Amino acid sequence: MFVATTAASTTVIANSTHPLHSRTSYAIHHLCSSHRSSSCSQLKLSSIVSSYIPSSSLPSLKAMAEAETLSTPPKVGAQSAGNKQALISLSDKKDLAFLGNGLQVLGYTIVSTGGTASALENAGVAVTKVEQVTCFPEMLDGRVKTLHPSIHGGILARRDQEHHMEALTNHGIGTFDVVVVNLYPFYDKVSSDGVIEFEDGIENIDIGGPAMIRAAAKNHKDVLVVVDSQDYPALIEFLKGNQEDQQFRRKLAWKAFQHVASYDSAVSEWLWKQTVGDKFPPSLTVPLSLKSSLRYGENPHQKAAFYVDKSLSEVNAGGIATSIQHHGKEMSYNNYLDADAAWNCVSEFKNPTCVIVKHTNPCGVASRNDILEAYRLAVRADPVSAFGGIVAFNIEIDEALAKEIREFRSPTDGETRMFYEIVIAPKYSKKGLEILRGKSKTLRILEASKNEKGKLSLRQVGSGWLAQDSDDLTPEDIQFNVVSEKSPLEGELHDAEFAWLCVKHVKSNAIVIAKNNCMLGMGSGQPNRLESLRIALKKAGDEVKGAALVSDAFFPFAWKDAVEEACESGIGVIAEPGGSIRDGDAIDCCNKYGVSLLFTNVRHFRH
Repeated sequence: MFVATTAASTTVIANSTHPLHSRTSYAIHHLCSSHRSSSCSQLKLSSIVSSYIPSSSLPSLKAMAEAETLSTPPKVGAQSAGNKQALISLSDKKDLAFLGNGLQVLGYTIVSTGGTASALENAGVAVTKVEQVTCFPEMLDGRVKTLHPSIHGGILARRDQEHHMEALTNHGIGTFDVVVVNLYPFYDKVSSDGVIEFEDGIENIDIGGPAMIRAAAKNHKDVLVVVDSQDYPALIEFLKGNQEDQQFRRKLAWKAFQHVASYDSAVSEWLWKQTVGDKFPPSLTVPLSLKSSLRYGENPHQKAAFYVDKSLSEVNAGGIATSIQHHGKEMSYNNYLDADAAWNCVSEFKNPTCVIVKHTNPCGVASRNDILEAYRLAVRADPVSAFGGIVAFNIEIDEALAKEIREFRSPTDGETRMFYEIVIAPKYSKKGLEILRGKSKTLRILEASKNEKGKLSLRQVGSGWLAQDSDDLTPEDIQFNVVSEKSPLEGELHDAEFAWLCVKHVKSNAIVIAKNNCMLGMGSGQPNRLESLRIALKKAGDEVKGAALVSDAFFPFAWKDAVEEACESGIGVIAEPGGSIRDGDAIDCCNKYGVSLLFTNVRHFRH
């Protein structure tokens, strides 16, 4: 004989020695015990028996079970027709009181989990706790709270499917009309400055939250899902109007799936680093967040937007995307490209430096202890190109420098004030910022932090992406090997190192001529290296005598070509990667003209 006991009654189920009866007895005893003293609803023993006994077996036992029920109060989640339920489970409880009160005024019964329920109660909002709905306590240190049919059945049931609604009725499950969930702060935890243990990272991976969000988003036709506190006002207004706008529902559902996708990409990125750690995983997801819509792209007929990379590797890693704009017109597509080029270049230098960029190419670069002099020299390198360009500094812009930027006249006529699209610096003094704001209403003033080394560089091609290490090498990382009979003087070697830092930021084919920590001329983007050389020589003018020339790649020809023309112009030292089958010609040519030739074994193509 097996006896099922509840707090209110004792029911004799069967009397048999059949082993199936024994297994059934144990199962029913276990289930009844788990619901003893709970507020769960009228769980029929027939349902329990049906779960454990084949329908063809023990018909008499099933009949007896159907005649009896466990005497328990009605289940909280089994709401009557017309009752509206909202499920709220939040890690970030921003504006929770507004949401809870708004839903309560509209007649919603609010079901919530632990900390969220407490916060709602403290705000004076009536709450039904999840365990009152599931009739099951939170377990496994919080890992299991909402993973239960009474929750997911109420979210996923299609209201237009009769058999779905019948199933809910049969099992005493109520529907949820609104689901508001955000997730454990995994991203913040693993990207914080402090070291996080692997197990702590694992415990901050949300499971129940994404499951509820995905379920609600899938069934968005019947369930409104919200993952962003900024959508609370729109949600309340939508519910007040009793609207049936499927586009609104679809937009919330899209946002929900995007939220979970970004969350999972952070978990995936972190776990990959904890295992293999290779920079190029077999599958890669890059989470992007819209920062701003742009007026247009490279050209007015192209629509455009700017996104911030939310990868864990980009947290506190610097760069233009996270810069602060203190003043001026909104940034354009081309502004971002040019600002990025200027900032990346100026950040290479240790000494106080000014870089001026036009169409992503540095047209003026100078380093001096006196930053005012560095600025003037950078402008004079190519004042025509500098006009309307982007000027960047690697030190604070103080009052004196701001005045110089505001008042400096173009060297072409000595009268026209220099005009710039953007000024970039790591910081500004209060007075310096005030002065620059007075230069022009449209001048964009950016404050940026230096890019960290070791970033993954991504670039789009048709239907794919190219990924590579960022080009982080500095002169200290390489050898300038003398291959000519003449060795460079110390000053010439320093000039070559300076030009080498500049040329890596010039579009190929690239030639840079520099002297005394100042770029005198550069040739960029030409299909052949000889033309780039001629452009650089023309810009350098008479100052080319004794200067350093650096090429981003080897010279394919020497005699009656780039190397010989450079030597004839009076260049003092040439630095190039080497590697051509005609390197011997380049060496012989430099020896003939008494020019030092250095091989770096490092190419700096930039496409």
